Amino acid sequence: MIGKKLNLLLGLIATLGLVSFITGLAYSISTGFAGFWGGLPFWIISLTVLAAAVYDFYEETLKK
Repeated sequence: MIGKKLNLLLGLIATLGLVSFITGLAYSISTGFAGFWGGLPFWIISLTVLAAAVYDFYEETLKK
């Protein structure tokens, strides 16, 4: 089992990587061929998924 500090560090790195990847993907979809209104559904889904990921990070590392 890994320690609490290592768990926090790895969880933070993974969560920040996921947030930056999904945000960049949503940005590129919205500024590209789809345009803002075409990319809006993807933004809504992305923000929901990212909120769940950040909440899971909080539950697994900070709340325990």
